[in-house]
Amino acid sequence: MPKPSKFPHPDPAPPEIGRVRNLLAIDPWLTPFADRLESRNLEFQAALKEMEPGGGLLGPISQGHLYFGLNRGENEGQPGVWYREWAPAAQSLALVGDFNGWSRDANPLTRDEWGTWSTFLPDREYGSRLVHGSRVKAHVVAGGTALDRVPAYIRRAVQDPETHDFSGQFWSPPQPYVFRNPSPVLPAGRSSGQSSGRSGLRIYEAHVGMAQEEARVGTFREFTDHVLSRARDGGYNAVQLMAVAEHPYYGSFGYHVSSFFAVSSRFGTPEELKELIDTAHGMGLRVFMDLVHSHAVKNVLEGLSHFDGTDHQYFHAGGRGEHPAWDSRLFDYSRYEVRRFLLSNVRYWLDEFRFDGFRFDGVTSMLYRDHGLGVTFSGYDDYFNENVDDEALLYLQLANQLVHDLRPDAVSIAEDVSGMAGMARPVEEGGLGFDYRLAMGVPDYWIKTLKERRDEDWPLGEIFGMLLNRRAGEKHVAYVESHDQALVGDKTLAFQLMDAEMYSAMSRHTQSLGVDRGIALHKLIRLLTFSLGGEAYLTFMGNEWGHPEWIDFPREGNGWSYSHARRQWSLADAEDLRFREMGAWDRAMLALDQDPGILEDSLIELLWRDDARKVLVYRRGPLVFACNFHAKESYSDLRIPVPDPVDYRPVLDSDATQFGGQGRTAAEVTYWRQDVAFEGRKQSIQLYLPSRTVQVLRPVT
Repeated sequence: MPKPSKFPHPDPAPPEIGRVRNLLAIDPWLTPFADRLESRNLEFQAALKEMEPGGGLLGPISQGHLYFGLNRGENEGQPGVWYREWAPAAQSLALVGDFNGWSRDANPLTRDEWGTWSTFLPDREYGSRLVHGSRVKAHVVAGGTALDRVPAYIRRAVQDPETHDFSGQFWSPPQPYVFRNPSPVLPAGRSSGQSSGRSGLRIYEAHVGMAQEEARVGTFREFTDHVLSRARDGGYNAVQLMAVAEHPYYGSFGYHVSSFFAVSSRFGTPEELKELIDTAHGMGLRVFMDLVHSHAVKNVLEGLSHFDGTDHQYFHAGGRGEHPAWDSRLFDYSRYEVRRFLLSNVRYWLDEFRFDGFRFDGVTSMLYRDHGLGVTFSGYDDYFNENVDDEALLYLQLANQLVHDLRPDAVSIAEDVSGMAGMARPVEEGGLGFDYRLAMGVPDYWIKTLKERRDEDWPLGEIFGMLLNRRAGEKHVAYVESHDQALVGDKTLAFQLMDAEMYSAMSRHTQSLGVDRGIALHKLIRLLTFSLGGEAYLTFMGNEWGHPEWIDFPREGNGWSYSHARRQWSLADAEDLRFREMGAWDRAMLALDQDPGILEDSLIELLWRDDARKVLVYRRGPLVFACNFHAKESYSDLRIPVPDPVDYRPVLDSDATQFGGQGRTAAEVTYWRQDVAFEGRKQSIQLYLPSRTVQVLRPVT
C-alpha cells in the first residue's frame, strides 16, 4: 500500500499498483490513471527488452556516431576511413569533396538491405588526400533530383564566407584534446535536517556568441578566458550553454539545428569547446548543454529534411512533420534509426565533450500532438488523453535512462510548461526520468504582475502560493528570467522596472526615485524566487546585475546589427554605476545556498503575512526571511514570529549600502528572542524593517 499522503483523494489507492506506487503515494490524484502510468512503464521495459540482443541501451542504439558518418577503421585489414549514411529511399549516394576534386563519380556508396549506404577509403590511396579538415559532402540522387548534402552525422560543418554554402569537414585532429580535470561534484552544504545537505544547482545560462562586449560573434576561447570566471565568482556552480550544435541562421538562438553532431563553427572548433568545458571543470563549474531534439531546421541543403528524397525519413510525413509555430521539421520518434540518431547524439555530447547534462528544449512541444499551443493544461486528463504523443514520451524516457546509465551524476532538465505528471520522477514509476523541470510559470507570473498591477497592490499570499505551486516530489529550476524574457519584443526585469532611466540615472551620484524603486524590487523579486521557487536556480548572463535593454540578433529588420547581441560587462564593472551593487546582491543571495545550503532544503513555512502592512515572513531551512513590500512605510520594533527559541542575526539585508540600499539598519545587530507568543509561535523577535527591503535572519547557535 502507498504511504499516507497529505494530498486528499476520494478513493484509496488500489492494493497493487506495480512500479508506479511511489508516484501515486506522492500524488494520489493520479490513482485513476495508474493503469496508464503502468502502461508507460511496460512500454519502456518492452523497448529495452527489444534492444537487449544488440547490447541494450548502451549498445548500437546509442553508438550510431561511431558507425555512421566519417570514422577511421579497417576493411580487410587495411586502415582507412569508412563513410556510412542511412538513406533508404535514395537511388544513389557518392562522397564528394576537395579530396577527390568534388567528383560525383569517384567514390560511390553501396546500399545494404536496411537502406544504409557505405564506402571505404583506404589510407594507401587516400591517406594524403582525405586529411583532417578536408571538406566533404554527400551527393544524393533521390526523387528525381541530385543534391550535394551535408552528411547527417558530420562532426564539423563550416560555411563559406562568400557563398554562405555549408559543407562538412572530416574532423580527425592528429593530436586529440586531452582532458585534465574531472567533472566537479556539488559541494555539501549544512543541512537543517530536512535536506540532503548538498548545495543546489545554481545555473548560469549563457550564449557564447553574444557573451562579449564588442558588436560581433564571440568565441569559445573568449568565453573561456573572460566569462567562466564571472559565473564562478558570481556564486554559480553550473554553466548552461545555448546554441552549441550547428545552425545555419544565427538569429534562431541555436534552436534551428542543422548538424546535430557538429559544434557551431561560428564560435570555434570542437577542441576549443572541449577546452572550455575542461577549464570550467577545473573551476568547479559543471557544464550543461541546451539540447534541441524537439525539432530540426527545414533547410534541405544544410539539414536532414528530405535527405533521401522523402519527407518522412527522419521526420513525420505530411502536416504532422511540420511545426506550425516554429517553421521546422518534427522527428518521428517511433523509427529505429531516428532513435539511434538522437540517442547517439545524447551519448556523443556526454562521451566526447564531457558535458555534465542537458536542458532538453521544447519538451512540451514533443509530448503533445498539438504541441501544447493554446492549451491551458487545467486537469490531469490533459496528461493522459489521445493528444499525448506516446512515441515522443518513450523517447524522452529512453534518453533520460541513457543519460543516467552513462553518467549517474549527470543532470537532465525539462523545458516543459504543461506540468506533465511524473516529468521529474524515475522512469520505473511511470515518470519521464528528468532530474528537474523548469518552473516556467514563475517568470510569466512576474511579467504579468509587473504589467498589470502596481507594486502597492501586489497580493502577497498569491505570490507566496505561486512560488510554491509545483508538483510535490519533483525538483524544479526556479528563475525570474531566462533568455526568453529578454528577447526583442519584451523587456528584462530591470528594464521593466526602470525603463529609460537605465540610460540616464544609474550613476551612484544621481538621485532617482524610479531607480531606487526598481533596484529595491529587483532585489526582492530575485530573492523571493531564489528562496521559494524551486530546488535549483537559473539566470541568463547579465540579468543578475540588471543588464539593460533586450536581446536581438542580426537580422534584416535591424539592419543586421550586433548591437543587441552582446553583453555590456563594463557596466557591471564600473564602480560608479549601480549595476555593480545589483551584482553584489546576487552574489550575496547565492551564498545562502553555500551556507547553509537552502535550495535542497524542503522545509518551507509561511510564518506571518500582513496584507495591510505588506509584510511577508517565511522560513526556508534554518533561515527566516522578513520582507516589507510597502512602498512608503518602514516599521520600527516590528514583531515577527520565529520558529526556533533562539536569538537571530541578519546575514543578508537588501537595504545595505553595498547592495544599493539606504543603509537604514545597523550593520551588526542581534535580535533577542522574546518569549512572547505571536502568530502561533511561542517566541518572537522585534526588528526594524524599512520599506521595500528584505532581511534574511539566521539563528544564533
